[in-house]
Amino acid sequence: MKTALDLVAAAKARVNEIPVSEAEAAIRDADVLLDVREGDEFANGHLPGAVHASRGMLEFKLSSTPALTARDLKVVLYCKTSGRAALAAAAMQEMGYINVKSIAGGFDAWVAAGKPVHKPELPSFG
Repeated sequence: MKTALDLVAAAKARVNEIPVSEAEAAIRDADVLLDVREGDEFANGHLPGAVHASRGMLEFKLSSTPALTARDLKVVLYCKTSGRAALAAAAMQEMGYINVKSIAGGFDAWVAAGKPVHKPELPSFG
């Protein structure tokens, strides 16, 4: 019987995972940057320019969003630490996407490297 960690390890073995040091160049070259974390995680801060598509709804969002259906899109994915992104990248490969990259270490590694984070501003009620 496989565990979640087994599934993540298998996914990481077959997806293109890039180090944070290569992420900015990959993002500049990408057609879309997908944050596959949950909505509250995204709302608390995300990579600049990222589009939210939670891991649980990714396949449905890809299939129902015309701008995301082209299988030759250049996509960079990330989550908190890279497990969900690896699973998402593997799922996208199974759907026929041919140019998908996942950021090793995810959002946490991005922040630890001192890279920019977009934090939505809350309205002032003062």
